[in-house]
Amino acid sequence: MLRTALRPRYLGLLVVALVLVVLGIIAGRWQWSVAHDVARADAVREVQEQPVRPLAEVMAPHESFPDDGSGQRVTATGRYVGAPLVVVDRRYKGQHVEWVLDRFVVDGTGANLAVVRGFVPEGEDPPSAPQGTTELVGSLAPPEAPDETGGVEDGQLASVDIAQLVNEWSGEMYNGFAFAVTEDGAAQADGLERVPPPLPDTSLQFRNVMYAFQWWLFAAFAVWMWLKIVRQAARQDEADEPARELEEST
Repeated sequence: MLRTALRPRYLGLLVVALVLVVLGIIAGRWQWSVAHDVARADAVREVQEQPVRPLAEVMAPHESFPDDGSGQRVTATGRYVGAPLVVVDRRYKGQHVEWVLDRFVVDGTGANLAVVRGFVPEGEDPPSAPQGTTELVGSLAPPEAPDETGGVEDGQLASVDIAQLVNEWSGEMYNGFAFAVTEDGAAQADGLERVPPPLPDTSLQFRNVMYAFQWWLFAAFAVWMWLKIVRQAARQDEADEPARELEEST
């Protein structure tokens, strides 16, 4: 079979097959990227189209975080209390940053809502929160994994662990936290840059994933077809070999 494959005709077919393989891989990767982009665009549109709802309509203190609450934008009126905490070991656009986490006491319930007001460069002191009554628009998120460091040290946390914050802040707690979007209508906080709220599920867009696999199958088919042609030619050569030997001997 190797002797057959090395013939100029089949080497030329191999070159064609390899070109098709490269094209199939490139097209498949492009469709895979499109699947991610489409899913992300759908997630962004889903978040933007969600109506902003009062916090009281979405969750109450001590209640479990709602199944559809992640990314839900809510409004709440209240006031920031106490000194800010920082959540360490975060990254934004490749830079090490720290989230600024404040205690927001919600009017009406008097319960604490943990609010990530923004971020500062690693090691920089966080600015104080606004004083007095504040109109907050935030994007909800479920509690993060428990902080295994054993407690708040120098005002630092390893995660937004609501169970740990219960021990730090007196009063009832909301079982989740919010990324501040605006405060009193201001999109930018003094001395802070907002943390972009995480998007909801951005699973791959099924149709484009299938297109990607089709291109990769096409690439595999090109190689399989070349092997099949060469194998058939090699078998034909083996079948013709006795006849050629007979002709040479006569």
